[in-house]
Amino acid sequence: MLSLTPTMPLLLAIKPLDFRKGVDAISAVCQQQLQLDPFSGTVFIFTNKNQSAIKILIYDGTGFWLCLKRFSSGKLKWWPTTLEDAQQVRSIDLQILLNQGHPVQAQLSEEWRKVTPKKIKPPCE
Repeated sequence: MLSLTPTMPLLLAIKPLDFRKGVDAISAVCQQQLQLDPFSGTVFIFTNKNQSAIKILIYDGTGFWLCLKRFSSGKLKWWPTTLEDAQQVRSIDLQILLNQGHPVQAQLSEEWRKVTPKKIKPPCE
């Protein structure tokens, strides 16, 4: 079973992908066009030209997962158009995208924040 965690690196490709491509061809796109290793555990996310579907490629250590979600009606409300937008996508944003939502407008809280312990004063004697 495939599960996405907040620590997994995500990469949304800005340019649409020809959805006739399979695992080997998409892996080649990752290596040649994106200059990234498809065996790295990065979650590679692509959309088609009319943004009516999403393909996800990920290597889990034993093999590749290639997932396709074709929307039964409509298309994506948002897809990154700049590298900066694509780099800011979190795992929760992907969940919103997969449900045809708009992650930028969702106004979700931070996934985690660093907790700094306070020093406790010893009780007075």
